[in-house]
Amino acid sequence: MAWNEPGKPGQDPWGNPGNQGGSNKPPKKSDKDPDIDALLKKAQSLFGGAGDKFNNGGFGGIGGGIIIGVILVIWLLSGIYIVDPAERGVVTRFGAFVEETKAGPHWHIPYPIETVRVVNVDQIRTAEIGYRSDSRNRSGNVPNESLMLTKDENIVDLKIAVQYKIESANQYLFEVSDPDMTLRSVVESALREVVGQNRMDFVLTEGRNEVVSKVQELAQANLNDYRTGLMITSVNLQDAQPPEQVQSAFADVVKAREDRERLINEAEAYANDILPKARGTAARELEEASAYHDRVIAQATGEASRFTSIVTEYQKAPEVTRNRLYIDAVSNVMENSSKVFMGSENSNNLLYLPLDKMLGGQQAVPLKPVQSNSTNSEPAAKTAGGNTSTINPQRTNIRDYLKNRELR
Repeated sequence: MAWNEPGKPGQDPWGNPGNQGGSNKPPKKSDKDPDIDALLKKAQSLFGGAGDKFNNGGFGGIGGGIIIGVILVIWLLSGIYIVDPAERGVVTRFGAFVEETKAGPHWHIPYPIETVRVVNVDQIRTAEIGYRSDSRNRSGNVPNESLMLTKDENIVDLKIAVQYKIESANQYLFEVSDPDMTLRSVVESALREVVGQNRMDFVLTEGRNEVVSKVQELAQANLNDYRTGLMITSVNLQDAQPPEQVQSAFADVVKAREDRERLINEAEAYANDILPKARGTAARELEEASAYHDRVIAQATGEASRFTSIVTEYQKAPEVTRNRLYIDAVSNVMENSSKVFMGSENSNNLLYLPLDKMLGGQQAVPLKPVQSNSTNSEPAAKTAGGNTSTINPQRTNIRDYLKNRELR
């Protein structure tokens, strides 16, 4: 038997204790029963009284369902979002991380269940350590960041600019409360550590590139340990100077160091110019000496061979060989002289013979005696042995005369 079967008191599904006896009449509503129509009217009144129209037409329940469905569709569509190629979407559910989405259209459960935070991971950000610059590129010094102590207990004023970007959007948003400030502190700490391990001269002069590379390496390792989600792309040393109070003295030191380097370079350039020339000159002189050595030896060998051959010929014909040697000797003497004085044994007259004109092919001028104490008009050339010989002034070559004499 059904639980609301007539005849059983207290089993009325409408909760009406008076409905006993199995009557099919609907029970009367009590004051405490919820009025569904009133609730629908209140919901429909929010949309411009559309509910009244539907109620008047007899469609109150259907209109409310449609409105609720439209609201539900709009709420679900609000979960669609698009991520650009340079961005990453971080989805959280009731504040807890769910996933990280890449470029393209996506959907998440709408607010308040899930929310999305879009982060630009390709944007290059800049952090300034030791100074601050404004929109007009005017920079101001920050002494509490720029002044640092070196290994040799000197103070240097350093300014660096750090460029970085977001590598992990999840870590950037949730692992650290303020990642950008953390990066500034980490870079400043790394810079002070590196500067404290080196001397002032090294930091300000030849060690700049090394300091920058070490700072970037150390700072990136610390950022990874802190899980900040940031990646340093470059570290630029903007300025490295001693404190303002000692800059003039330090400038003098730097100038003296530069002068020393310049003089050293000039000396090396001069040495590089002189040494090759000296080596070339030495090599040339050695070659010339070697050539002179070979030439002298060859000449001496030839002279010895010639002398040997003359001795052989002298042994065969002494008189002819002797005359020939005499003629050759006189010829060599005459070739190197342009003035010849001629005379005879029986006269004190001396005649001047212009050999330079005769050897040049010009007609000889008749000779006039310097002194005339004899009637002998035939001049004689005095030789080294005291002998005289007659010379025809019309001859143009003394060598031909000597050769003709030899033949006679």
